[in-house]
Amino acid sequence: MDLKGLRIHRRRQFWGEIIPYLGYVMQSGVAVMFLFMFIAFSAWYTSLIQHIPAGLPIRWIMLVVLLPLTVQSSFRTYLQFPDIVFLLPQESKMKSYLSGSWISGVTYKLVGLTLVFLTAWPLYSRSDIAPKPFWTFLILLFILKMISSYGGWKELSMVSIRASKGYRLLRWAVMALALWAWLWQPVGKSLIYVLLLVATYVVSLSSPVKHLVAWERLISKEQSQIGRVMLVLGWFVNVPERQQRVYPRRLLSKVGSQLSWVQSSAYRYLITKSFVRSDIFGIIMRACVLGILLVWWTRGSLLGSGIYLFFLFLVGIQLSSLQGYHRDSFWLNIYPIPANSRQHNVMIFVFQVHLLLAVILWLPLWGDGWTHVSLTMGTLAAGIVMSILIRGVLSRKINQENDED
Repeated sequence: MDLKGLRIHRRRQFWGEIIPYLGYVMQSGVAVMFLFMFIAFSAWYTSLIQHIPAGLPIRWIMLVVLLPLTVQSSFRTYLQFPDIVFLLPQESKMKSYLSGSWISGVTYKLVGLTLVFLTAWPLYSRSDIAPKPFWTFLILLFILKMISSYGGWKELSMVSIRASKGYRLLRWAVMALALWAWLWQPVGKSLIYVLLLVATYVVSLSSPVKHLVAWERLISKEQSQIGRVMLVLGWFVNVPERQQRVYPRRLLSKVGSQLSWVQSSAYRYLITKSFVRSDIFGIIMRACVLGILLVWWTRGSLLGSGIYLFFLFLVGIQLSSLQGYHRDSFWLNIYPIPANSRQHNVMIFVFQVHLLLAVILWLPLWGDGWTHVSLTMGTLAAGIVMSILIRGVLSRKINQENDED
């Protein structure tokens, strides 16, 4: 069996399903929005480079920006559930199939890391007292990225789930220490430290017991990534519902349990539990943490208000995708849930959560006290208006779907 050809065929088949939706995405105005955001960011960034604030913590900024891009790793294998049976006889030869997934996964992320580094370099080189050499910095990032991707790939094949999670935390710690040493220490000393650190990490990867091919875990990851792609496309056009990854999040397991057990709130209970255990929750939490830090840093200025509204808009887009959850569920037609209960409960839930996040993201603006109270209160008013607008857009979309049905 030509395993390389099989992977290429599945990749083409996947993109053949995705590309037709991209036309609808472009028609939705997202291209114009991103162009406007790019122009606004370019103008702001150019102004920042020309007027760099005194005491800018550039090394911490570089660490926060580059660390997630260095550590994050994902691979598209295009494996399917029947492969556990039909490709199992080829398990000893699957290296030729999976090597393409590793190479393509690393290549695309190296390109993204390079673009971010090139964007951040002018600010870093101008504001750091002793900036590191350009090419040495870039090559080191490439090496760290490849080692992190190698570690992420090995984690997928570990037999023990606990060991896999432990090594994921270890990978974050190793890359954070390596970047910290490089940014804060002299070149020679930091390179020796980084070399010893990553060599120890690579050697430690041989300790856990591993599967030859972790079929179920690789297929689960692939299904999760397909679900994320469909989730993004679902912001702009109706797409078939795909399996989403479910996170236990035991600390939040009681969220939603206090809802009254009546017909009108039955779907509210379901969507609350789904939200807490979904990818969307994690994405929103990370966006809020980053937004709070940036709003705090730029508080008391129009830039801070703009960053606040930008992150609030991103959070609203993410929450709006909940409208597609369980849309094609068979059981909703069986249980005695009132007609249109799903749409109404989603709209109310999205509005309430978005309004709460609007207040949370706004709180750092109070760090400036009463100095710019009019700007602070005006920003909150704009955030509330955005929540109302997102509710109106979601309501109109729901009405359109009902008319089509």
